[in-house]
Amino acid sequence: MSFSRPFGLIACARDIAAVRIVRAEDDGVLPLLCLVGPDDELPSGLDRGLLDGCGFRAEPGASLRLVHHGRLVVLAGLGRSPRPDQWRDAAAAGSRELSPIQHLALRLGVAADPAAVRAAVEGVLLARYRFDALTRHPRGRPLRGVDLLRVADDAVSAADAGRVHAAATALTRDLANSPHNHLSAYRFGELARDLATAAGIEVDVLGQNRIRAERLGALLAVNAGSAAEARVVRLTYKPPGTPTGRLGLVGKGIVYDAGGLALKATPPCLGPLKGDMSGAAAVLAALLALPQLGGTAEVTGYLMCTDNMPAPSATALGDVIQGRSGRTIEVLDTDAEGRLVLSDGISLAVDEGHDAVVDIATLTGSAAQALGPSLSALFGSDERLVAAVAAAAEATGEPVGRLPLEARYRDHLDSELADLRNVAPAGLPDALMAALFLHEFTDGVPWAHLDIAGTGWTTTDAGWQSPGGTGTGARTLIELARTFAR
Repeated sequence: MSFSRPFGLIACARDIAAVRIVRAEDDGVLPLLCLVGPDDELPSGLDRGLLDGCGFRAEPGASLRLVHHGRLVVLAGLGRSPRPDQWRDAAAAGSRELSPIQHLALRLGVAADPAAVRAAVEGVLLARYRFDALTRHPRGRPLRGVDLLRVADDAVSAADAGRVHAAATALTRDLANSPHNHLSAYRFGELARDLATAAGIEVDVLGQNRIRAERLGALLAVNAGSAAEARVVRLTYKPPGTPTGRLGLVGKGIVYDAGGLALKATPPCLGPLKGDMSGAAAVLAALLALPQLGGTAEVTGYLMCTDNMPAPSATALGDVIQGRSGRTIEVLDTDAEGRLVLSDGISLAVDEGHDAVVDIATLTGSAAQALGPSLSALFGSDERLVAAVAAAAEATGEPVGRLPLEARYRDHLDSELADLRNVAPAGLPDALMAALFLHEFTDGVPWAHLDIAGTGWTTTDAGWQSPGGTGTGARTLIELARTFAR
């Protein structure tokens, strides 16, 4: 099996279904997915008695598949006063029930407001995602079309936004799922340039010589053991009119993390090693979505891309390096490389004069242990910015848990040889110490940090997620960037 460029990137995101608004109550032809609460009107010919007899109570998590007058119908329960995440999960569950059907009608309850419509569209599309780009025998048939029934005029734009959000998440998943031999740092840069150019986004890809010229020594130290060059991708979205602010987004782009000379012991799952660039993928996807959604701020994304490999030339444990900020760093663990590449990205964003900087990374197992697979860790130096990130995460079904930026632990990053060390002594909470390390490079600029190590990868179908990279963070960054203001 051979591929030119990374298998015609990006195959799965490109397959996101078209969503069509149908003004009729029901076309009566397509297989029907109906999201219902206990008091919602049912499709013609169905009654509560029949559903009660089947044990269906229209509560969250409940579903019923039946054939009604020769038509396949799936009912998915919402419960009373459903939140957007319940709309998303109900639509996802029903979409899976209708697989492998490729064109379906989606009927929403009359209480569906724009937030519910957007969430339902996201759920029905994302649940059908499968990364089948590298196999001749796909595991599923992609959804090609959704006819959305019974939505108000003010919800049409919400349906469009749901499709854009789903496509951004699918792109992030595609990148995270792409094996290292198909997605090097060089190819990541090529892909970002192609997609950004097509989307009307300014893009600048920095090769090794320009990375040196920009003094990104921490990124180069991580790249030192690699046979492939590093890349930094700078993407800029400029809105029409006067921007409401300038936001910098920095993404960790480790396309494969072997740990460097601190070679990883046999991990329980090898997949996340190729997905260690999920933060950079989320930043790229968010920037590409902004022209379609009409963002009001100027947003610049920084994708810090390399792999982290062992070799005679690799950075050794105990080496002292210097990054863009001028601070020297004693590298006591080469497997704590993500914070190194982010430190250069944050310094670059700060130097370019942004009103605020947000970074995102699959950074620490400590965050995953603290919050599990459902909550990303959120740290920050500015309460207003942190609140905005948390609100964006909640609105898009990617919830976060706030963890403290505890200054009392800062002394543990002191080094006898350098300005600071990249890890603290064993026994201290690494997620917190990594956040404190990154904070050193913000120079007083409002900053927030999303650690998606626990949420960026899954092995099961659950809600809107499918096995592999989850795409977590893309929708949060879109929502944050779309309305960011100074």
